[in-house]
Amino acid sequence: MMTDTSQELVKDSDHTGHHTRENGEYIRLVMSDEPNPTLPHVSEPPTPSKSKSSQRWTKILTLCIVIGLVVFISIKWVLPFLFKKVLYPIMKWEATAFGRPVLALVLVGSLALFPVFLIPSGPSMWLAGMIFGYGIGFVIIIAGTTIGMILPFFIGLFFRDRIHQWLERWPKKAAILRLAAEGNWFHQFRVVALFRVSPFPYTIFNYAIVVTSLRFWPYICGSVAGMIPEAFLYIYSGRLIRTLAEVNYGNHHLTPVQIVYNVISFIIAIITVIAFTLYTKKALDTLENGESTGIPISAAHVSYEMGKLPHERSNHMVLSSFVS
Repeated sequence: MMTDTSQELVKDSDHTGHHTRENGEYIRLVMSDEPNPTLPHVSEPPTPSKSKSSQRWTKILTLCIVIGLVVFISIKWVLPFLFKKVLYPIMKWEATAFGRPVLALVLVGSLALFPVFLIPSGPSMWLAGMIFGYGIGFVIIIAGTTIGMILPFFIGLFFRDRIHQWLERWPKKAAILRLAAEGNWFHQFRVVALFRVSPFPYTIFNYAIVVTSLRFWPYICGSVAGMIPEAFLYIYSGRLIRTLAEVNYGNHHLTPVQIVYNVISFIIAIITVIAFTLYTKKALDTLENGESTGIPISAAHVSYEMGKLPHERSNHMVLSSFVS
């Protein structure tokens, strides 16, 4: 009897344990959301926002490292070579070869003609800042660049069809240019000024804008307004380059006050450039998204039409000038 009873107890316990295991598995399968301390913790995959944030910070860190290396190489080898072999000889040459009025005319002519042939005008702006300073240097830069923005505008009218075909390779950029020509006078003025401040090559902009219906006076007024910050930046950098060249290869010595002034002004110039770049990027992104005009730009479908024909625009500008 006792043997039978013990066998029955063993069977009951086995049945109970089997039932418990089944219930445990059932509970574990049904209530899978509850944490189980016996199971190893499996980390969740990173969310898209976290991955994007990490990628962005990685890009920023990489960019900072690259910029740091470029700055170090420039300070260590490039700038001393340019000071000794290029800049300082040029400053000595211009001080003896030309008078100041003739040199001013030469700089104005170079600033007017270089954009026509898609040549960068930066060196001429630097020379204007080095030699003439903020007052006369600013007048030289604005006068020369104004002529250099007018000439390509009218020359481009004769090659309007070719420029339009060339812009069809970049439909998104072409659509932004088209939107820049829409709206009222102030809208066109503002967008042109933003393009001048932005990294968009202004020598190419002078020709590319002729395929739109942008009016002449918003174009030239916005161009001059957008060139003002760049002109002061080139003048300041030119003066700083001249000061450094005179300190390294001349007999000029900086006082502590001048050193502090140059350091502070350099920091302010960098902050100003960054602020203008961020503001311009935000404003152009707004334009690109169609928030300013209500016309979104899509890379898949871009409607890009040419504006008025050259003779129509010429007649329109002549009539506008007589009316005004």
